[in-house]
Amino acid sequence: MQTVLNHDPYSGALYIFRGRRGDLVKILFWDRQGMCLYAKKLDRGRFIWPQARDGVVSLTMAQLSMLLESIDWRATAWTARPEVVV
Repeated sequence: MQTVLNHDPYSGALYIFRGRRGDLVKILFWDRQGMCLYAKKLDRGRFIWPQARDGVVSLTMAQLSMLLESIDWRATAWTARPEVVV
């Protein structure tokens, strides 16, 4: 990571990688004891991936949260969903 992305892997930043088909996300991060790997694979659908300039994208925590929930974070309007009565 240090030579390819020009970032310090021990800085506390998250490094997020997407699988080729778009249904897999892997996150690498340093937890002060070692590198941790988080992986999530969707049963159906794909992760909404931001456009990368120079191979690097900066996301806010809200954008990351929506990315991991496979919510289209580019849609900025909030829409109310009808209530379901059970």
